[in-house]
This record gives sequence, C-alpha cells and structure tokens, in this order.
Amino acid sequence: MILERMDDHPGARFLFILACLVVVVYGIRFTAPIMLPSAMALFLAVLSLPILFALQHRGTPKFLAIALTVLVDVAVLGLVVLLASQSVSAFQAQLPRYAVRLQSLQEAWIYGLEARLGIPIGKYVTTELVNPAAVVDLVGSTVGRIAQFVSTTFLVLLVMIFMLSEATVFPAKVRAVMGVEDEDRLEKVIREIQSYLGIKTMVSLATGVLLGTWAFVLDLDFPVLLGLTAFVLNYVPTVGSIIAAVPAILLSLILHGTLGHAVLVASGYAVVNLVFGNFLEPHLMGRRLGMSTLVVILSLIFWGWAWGPIGALLSVPLTVVVKIWMENTRDLRWVAVLLDKAPPDAPLGPVDPEGLV
Repeated sequence: MILERMDDHPGARFLFILACLVVVVYGIRFTAPIMLPSAMALFLAVLSLPILFALQHRGTPKFLAIALTVLVDVAVLGLVVLLASQSVSAFQAQLPRYAVRLQSLQEAWIYGLEARLGIPIGKYVTTELVNPAAVVDLVGSTVGRIAQFVSTTFLVLLVMIFMLSEATVFPAKVRAVMGVEDEDRLEKVIREIQSYLGIKTMVSLATGVLLGTWAFVLDLDFPVLLGLTAFVLNYVPTVGSIIAAVPAILLSLILHGTLGHAVLVASGYAVVNLVFGNFLEPHLMGRRLGMSTLVVILSLIFWGWAWGPIGALLSVPLTVVVKIWMENTRDLRWVAVLLDKAPPDAPLGPVDPEGLV
C-alpha cells in the first residue's frame, strides 16, 4: 500500500527501499549469534537430506532415519576435528619460532640486496616488517575464534535435527498455504541449493586432499592442516585459493629458505586451483551458478563484516543461495543476472506482475 502511494514520487520510493535495506542489514549483523549457527545448521541439513530421504525410501522410520543421519554428520565432523586438533596445537607452539625465522630471512634478503646492488635498502625498508608478536597474536586470535565457534557445534546439531524433522512435512505445509505451484518452485530451489553445496563440497574435498598430499611430498610441516585450510577456503572462489596458498609458501621459505622450493609449492596450488576452479567446477555446476568476481569480493567483505571470519567463509555459499532464490522469483531475476558472471543468452523482458512470489 505504501509503495503504491509512492509510485508518483520515485525519490521517496527509493529512500524508503534504502531505509528498509539498512534495517535488514543491521538486523543480519545484530542477530549474528542466532543466525550464524542457524545458517550452518541449514547448510548441514541441506547436505544431509539425500541421506535422510534414502533411509526413509528404504522403509526406515522417521525418528531412526534422522538419528542415523545426524550420527553420520557427527562422525564426519568428529573426524575433521580429530585431524585438525593435534595439528593446530602443534602449529600454535611453533608460531613464535616460525615468526622469528621469517624475520631473519627478511633481514638476510635485505642485506644481500644491499651487498649486490650497493644501495642502502635498509635505510628505506625496515627489517621489522614482520613482527613476531603481531604474527602470533593474529594467527592465535583467528584460531581462537574458530575454536570458539566449534564450541557451538551442539547448538548447530540441535537446530539441524529440528530442520531435518521439518523437511518431511514442510512441503505439505507449503502446499496447504500457497498451492502446488509454489511447492514446485520451493522444491526446485532446494534441489539447486543441494546441487551447488554438494558439488562445491566434493570439489573442495578433492582440492584439500591433493594440496595436503602436495605439501607432504614437498616436506612441509603440518600437511594435514594445510589440506584442511585448502578445503575450507575453497568455498571462497578466487580469493580463497590465494589465501590458502600463503601459509604453504611461507612455510616453504621458513623451512627450506629457497625461492625455487617456494615457487614449486605455489605452482602446485596454481595448477590444482586452475584445473578445478576454471574447468571441473564450472563444468559440473554450469555457467548459471557462476558469480561475478566483484560480487565474490563484495560478499566476502559484507558477510565478514556482519558475521566475522566464519561469515567470510560462508559468504559465497550464502550469496549463491540468495542468487538461486532470486532466479526462481520472477520480479527479482534481474538481481540474479547482475550477480552472475556472464549475461543471459536472451533478455529477461518486462516483469510479469502476476508472477510475483
């Protein structure tokens, strides 16, 4: 009603929509303690639905099917935590030594350049660019935040259980409230989200295994931790692969001290991410689920600001979920086109006012 009255005042309409957007954005950040575990639970539930439906299709009672599905999730998460916990503890213990070694390498490089070029580089470039205390504090605080979020795993699993219990009856509720057409649209959205998260998880897992093996072959410390880092950061396209390569390259310089070894490490990361990111993943997902690089960067900044480091890791999956929903909403498809990596093959045409969700 309010927007209809504002049709003759486009400026006022724009300001009203902008004010609503500000309220939504503030609400997203303010409700982070609730929304972040809920988002994690939703992603786990969507990935777990095929297991739940397969068990029910075999005649397993609903309660038992949910319990078995949750046990599978707990087993997988427990395995990941078991693999990472020892490596994280050992890595934190080695951080001060790594930081000091990195600073020593930096000083040696500066003095070497001064001797070779005859230019007093040390007067213009300080040898304290790498502060060991700052490095330890930064990495320690990041690991601490992740550990703090892991402590909410029980809440995430609890919410996921209730989501799985609703999965079998929610379509019937939608049919009763909105009709069969909206139920079909909802099922299509869920299938596309399942497809995206499933493919992304499998590709990320393969990336983590390959890069962890590459780190082991090249004699780097903590190959399991490096593989897990590559697995997690692969959910963030373009930027994530670059960030994942930085610890491996720094470890190469610290442990081996040669640029040739660091280049070899970097080349392995580049080849794996080039093949998976530019060929395999787009082929499996299709161009329609691609996203503009600018949108990836902006979503990373926004969700990182709203929900912290975990929000940054979930930024692209969250944005893709929003994009999929908009693609299936007729009056919002233009927003999905703007988020896409490439323009559509045909113009969208005028919005059908009868097709609003």
